[in-house]
Amino acid sequence: MPRSSDNANEGKTRSVVARQQISPAPQADIDEPHAQSKIAVPDSAVLGLLGSSDENLRVAEQLLMADVHVRGNELSLTGAASDVAFAERVFTELLTLVNRGQQLGPDTVRRIITMLSAGTGESPAEVLSLDILSRRGKTIRPKTLNQKRYVDAIDKNTIIFGIGPAGTGKTYLAMAKAVQALQAKQVNRIILTRPAVEAGERLGFLPGTLNEKIDPYLRPLYDALHDMLDPESIPKLMQAGTIEVAPLAYMRGRTLNDAFIILDEAQNTTPEQMKMFLTRLGFGSKIVVTGDISQVDLPNGVRSGLRVVRDILDGVNDVHFAQLNSHDVVRHKLVGDIVDAYERWTEAEEAEQEAPMYQNRHSRRHPMADQVNRNRRR
Repeated sequence: MPRSSDNANEGKTRSVVARQQISPAPQADIDEPHAQSKIAVPDSAVLGLLGSSDENLRVAEQLLMADVHVRGNELSLTGAASDVAFAERVFTELLTLVNRGQQLGPDTVRRIITMLSAGTGESPAEVLSLDILSRRGKTIRPKTLNQKRYVDAIDKNTIIFGIGPAGTGKTYLAMAKAVQALQAKQVNRIILTRPAVEAGERLGFLPGTLNEKIDPYLRPLYDALHDMLDPESIPKLMQAGTIEVAPLAYMRGRTLNDAFIILDEAQNTTPEQMKMFLTRLGFGSKIVVTGDISQVDLPNGVRSGLRVVRDILDGVNDVHFAQLNSHDVVRHKLVGDIVDAYERWTEAEEAEQEAPMYQNRHSRRHPMADQVNRNRRR
């Protein structure tokens, strides 16, 4: 089979940027002894490990400092001792996943290298093997270490905040845990809610009845449900009250017992709304609050309840804050780059606003400044 990686060195220069982004094990000193290692791959695992048209192998070649060669069912790793040791760990984790029946792709290779580079000591194969929910051959699992910690926190705590940018699986994983809890009879119902505040639109100006106006804001929650349950069962569950999808305003005055409750897009709550929601907690219930504090759609001058709640509940027992970031984005890889770019831009804007005007050469002058200067010259 054409597994030869004799041309691997050609991709080394081109992959410098990729290595810097993922930051695998530190590059060895020039004096570090040369090492070689060979890994025998079972015949049944070769295709699963290397991927279709060797796509997994090519990603590994680009991101690992060690040289990777494949002949038959044998992997040869050569390079500095620390680089070879790191590559061994990567392929060992990949083989573990293949032996467990998981289908690997280039993204899996990147995630394993990222997790091992973080040096947390946790096994990426264990992280990526945690099955939450399975339906029609599709299994929902955490795909990053932070996602695994988020899922574990949902198991261990009563109130959990999942905070992070778009695409990090905050709501989707919470929904999967809710369905899992319902199927295991840990709760009697699922309640999904969102504030009806989006992109400056006001409900009163939208066409249709109240339900028709609210429906677009709740549509992402319906979409997630359809991924996790048989679509024909969802109307029955909703009619029976087992699953409820409603705007946040409908939560006022209620006590929610034996329920798994998810508040999505919580960055668009006010502090008063956040307090109202959290105090709906009844016996035998669990609350997961998700949101992205970088995408607040509240009117100017209105504080986000999600931004202040961490300071308010700091130190309260059985409340956990899980933070996800651009490395946890599981959409197109460009989404993570976009998130990082916006964070850098926001930090630069905040630094510019905080700097004294005389130190900030980019700041705008007062509209009257030019007129004053002209008057002085006269």
